[in-house]
Amino acid sequence: MTPQIEALERAAGPAALWAVGSADAVHAARPGIPDADAGNTGSAGSTGDAGNAGSTGDSGDAGDTGSTRDWDAPLDAGALTPLLALWPVIGGLVARGELTLHTPLTAYGEAAAAGLPGGTTTHHLLTRCDGPAPLDALTRLAGTPLADCARTRVWGPLGMTRTGFAGATLRTSPADLARFLRHLLSTDDTPTAPTAPTTPTAPTAPTTPGPAAPAGAGAYDAERPVSRAWTAESLRIRTGELTPSRGLLWHPAPAGVWTHHPPSGSGPAVWISPRQNRWALLVPGPGSDGSGPPRAAFREAAFGPAPARAGRGADVR
Repeated sequence: MTPQIEALERAAGPAALWAVGSADAVHAARPGIPDADAGNTGSAGSTGDAGNAGSTGDSGDAGDTGSTRDWDAPLDAGALTPLLALWPVIGGLVARGELTLHTPLTAYGEAAAAGLPGGTTTHHLLTRCDGPAPLDALTRLAGTPLADCARTRVWGPLGMTRTGFAGATLRTSPADLARFLRHLLSTDDTPTAPTAPTTPTAPTAPTTPGPAAPAGAGAYDAERPVSRAWTAESLRIRTGELTPSRGLLWHPAPAGVWTHHPPSGSGPAVWISPRQNRWALLVPGPGSDGSGPPRAAFREAAFGPAPARAGRGADVR
């Protein structure tokens, strides 16, 4: 087991699910995925030495902490509903010219602006969506049932077959989260294929930056489940001098990393850094407080320590 993977294990906690990868692959994860799928999901599922990564779950004790089926087992991801459903659906509306971020919501009908201050825009909702009112308004903007729209335009094309609503609660799997995050870093115009082979390795310093500002970013690519331009526009400070700083639903973290996690308490958390071409996800174990210092420790293990002076308004969790 490499020192970096040992650091990820310590930070995540004994019963957590976690993964770290790039646009091309899942480089390390716990638990490992079944041997039959090791070459088919773009992930090794291995938390072992980089030199022995061809053996799924070859990680000493770490590989024995849970069933390999946990990689595909649905989990409660209600706190990630804004990220996995609302954000990409709203981005699709923008891509197709059906929604403009800075247009007052009253232009889209009285229902769209119901209960909100006059002059509220979609941009306001996406940069200040810490309460139920903004999320409810974004859901109304989606028009057709959110679950149907997300399934048709995002989850289905990306092969996220275990993502969907059970009643009012979003359920997903670590494997589907990995597919989604890989897609956000991908420069390919086709969806992230769940059958893309890869050579598993431990996380290493990337040699090629991810698509933070892709060529042609001014023209939204409506054919992708999440356009590269929408991702690039979302992962930059959109709140000027106001604090805390925010992107479009994403929160800035130190060292060019962006995060989305529950506003308080434990729950699934994700991070992404186009600059490093890297993403990470953490699902705290039962009874674990995955917020605050533990979350920050995992981020630092995955992306490197925060600089001595983090950026203004950066989310250090």
